[in-house]
Amino acid sequence: MENRELTLLIVCGFLLFLDLYISRVLLHFFDKTATKKRKLFLSIFWVITIITMAGMLIGIFFSIGRNLRTVVMVWFFLVYFSKLFALPIYLSDDIRRLIKWLINKISRSKKTEKTPLSTSDSIPRSEFLIKAGIAMAAIPFASLSFGILSGVHDYKIKRVILRLPNLPKAFHGLRIAQISDIHAGSFYNKKAVTGGVDLLMAEKPDLVFFTGDIVNDSTDELRNYTDVFDKIKAPLGVYSVLGNHDYGDYRSWQNARAKAKNFQDLVTVQKNMGWDLLINENRILEQSGDKLAIVGIENWGTGRFPKKGRMDLAMPGTEEAAVKLLLSHDPSHWRAEVLEKYSDVDAMFSGHTHGMQFGVQVGDLQWSPVQYIYPEWAGLYQHQAQQLYVNVGYGFIGYPGRVGIYPEITIFELNSSANY
Repeated sequence: MENRELTLLIVCGFLLFLDLYISRVLLHFFDKTATKKRKLFLSIFWVITIITMAGMLIGIFFSIGRNLRTVVMVWFFLVYFSKLFALPIYLSDDIRRLIKWLINKISRSKKTEKTPLSTSDSIPRSEFLIKAGIAMAAIPFASLSFGILSGVHDYKIKRVILRLPNLPKAFHGLRIAQISDIHAGSFYNKKAVTGGVDLLMAEKPDLVFFTGDIVNDSTDELRNYTDVFDKIKAPLGVYSVLGNHDYGDYRSWQNARAKAKNFQDLVTVQKNMGWDLLINENRILEQSGDKLAIVGIENWGTGRFPKKGRMDLAMPGTEEAAVKLLLSHDPSHWRAEVLEKYSDVDAMFSGHTHGMQFGVQVGDLQWSPVQYIYPEWAGLYQHQAQQLYVNVGYGFIGYPGRVGIYPEITIFELNSSANY
């Protein structure tokens, strides 16, 4: 048995055990004499469970269309994520009942036969805890459902004054827009996606940065969206780099030639849209004799992500530039290589984390589970004279929604410590 099949078997076994456990807990809502109600509840519970599980397996093993597959996977995620929220409550109730049963047993063993216990060994479940478990399950189900209906296309403009002490006067006030992580294969509402692009263009940026992951798996995902993203224009250019999803590594290909063609098609599509894709190279902007370097590298990430980026190829030719701006998809690159070896990089622009599409961002307060994986996961960071900005993404992948972490369009205004 292959590792994939074994893993699926283990996961399915665990989930079925979870369903069996929760169904037995919820039966306590019904009087034991209400046989018809109990049977009806069990029928509905297991019909939903079987449909959910079957849909997940069909989505994994068969081609059912991208949109339908997304719906199936989202429903599966919502159902089981919600049940997992209820699980600690029900386990705590069973632990309580077990402890009480043991205490009764110990107490009974210490009593003489002349004074038998009148209490039953059966410890009733707490109705409060059963209801609390249902409430706990309802919270993620409701919030994640709302994130699908509302949050996924609720584009937010974030404005950042980027202070660069070395910034020449000619570039003071330059406006840069950044978007990241489009993931075109996840989209299902073209009108809403177009609305986000219109919002970006209304800002009239001088140049635009796109920091990788334009697709999920393959270039054909862009087929219906090139006429949306080719609207992104700027007087000084639109510059892009590659993310880990842009190489076609997350799907099976007929052969190496097909995979290579897919990658070349991705390069061609961006060129046709008018985007300047930087593959371990740089561009120099010059105004009034002053120079600003835009450096773009291929994906470079720690852990399991590919380290294709080559700073040694991208940096030559930037020596005379007063300011160097680096586009690198994965923010882990900043701490792992840029800070250690490239102190002349003034600011780096990244994406990749999505803010996990779940968390809190209110003013200066922000939290997401992804921060336990990426120390720099959203917003502006600084180490001595170097800065990093992490954009939480324009699109989405996996869960087709956002809760608390909304799709982002960042507008930077370059400034310096000097007053002009």
